[in-house]
Amino acid sequence: MTIDAKHYDVIVAPVITEKATMASEHNKVVFKVTRKATKPQIKEAVEKLFDVKVKSVNTLLRKGKTKIFRGNLGSQSDSKRAVVTLEEGHRIDVTTGL
Repeated sequence: MTIDAKHYDVIVAPVITEKATMASEHNKVVFKVTRKATKPQIKEAVEKLFDVKVKSVNTLLRKGKTKIFRGNLGSQSDSKRAVVTLEEGHRIDVTTGL
C-alpha cells in the first residue's frame, strides 16, 4: 500500500470538538478537508493514511462567521468538513496524531 502526497492534500486536520468527540463513540471521525475534495477522494485518503476500512463519508460546507473587531468588519473563511463512518472493529484516535 502506497501513500501519495495527494492524500495529505485532501485531509487538512482532524476536528476536535465536543460534538466530534461524542461522534467518535459511534465509530465516526470528523476531519477538515479541502473545498474541492470529493467523497471518494476523502474515503481513499482516510483508508490509506490510517489503515482503516471506511463505511461512509458525509460532507458539509460550514459558512464562516462574520465578526466585528474594534469597529472593523471581518469574517472567517468558509470550510468543508467530512464525517467519516468507520466499519466495525476499526478505530482512529485523532488525539494522538499520525
